[in-house]
Amino acid sequence: MLQKWIATAVLALGFVGVSQAALVEGQDFAVLPKPVPQLQQDKIEVLEFFGYFCIHCKNLDPTLLAHVKKMPSDTYFRGEHVVWRPEDIGLARITAAVNASGLKYQANPAIFKAVMDEKINLSNPDVFKDWVVKQTAFDGQKLLAAYNGFQNQAEAKAMAQLSADHAIQSTPTIIIGGKYRLLSQDMNKLDELIDKVRQERGMPAAQIKAAVKMPATGARLAKAANQ
Repeated sequence: MLQKWIATAVLALGFVGVSQAALVEGQDFAVLPKPVPQLQQDKIEVLEFFGYFCIHCKNLDPTLLAHVKKMPSDTYFRGEHVVWRPEDIGLARITAAVNASGLKYQANPAIFKAVMDEKINLSNPDVFKDWVVKQTAFDGQKLLAAYNGFQNQAEAKAMAQLSADHAIQSTPTIIIGGKYRLLSQDMNKLDELIDKVRQERGMPAAQIKAAVKMPATGARLAKAANQ
């Protein structure tokens, strides 16, 4: 019986080793030529550059946000809208408002549907304001208040600068630890890259997060994480 237990344990360890070894540079991930500064230096950041106009982002969003809820307590999520064209700044403003209000899980499906399926020009501030107060799937007044907030336009401009500084060319682009770009939409590979960053930094083993909580600090740092 002891020999059988040892053989089983060795086999299990072998599978772990194979899983870790399966992470291949150029196939599963790429190393960024220029690191992206994290918002929280003591944790592992999962950053998504996305677009509300992007069908791949729309399809990935439910899976990614569900996965974010299960991420360990040493890891947090940050969403930034790409700005490639002048009209994208309007969608970046919506993103900043969604982050600031904490309504990502409730509002994102409706926003994606409006932009992608219903072809509503939410990048236009007047159109967005008229649309958002009519929504029932989330608190439209709360989102509008964040959209009209003092820092909203500055947040959107920061997204534009970030898109340019790091030459983001496609969406969704997922970056882990400010260093690695995920080359697929495989959540298992995402977790493996989080583990890779954790090991490289010499961080303690991951602790399961009891609940998704919003940090209480400044608008950009506080509201971009765990939305």
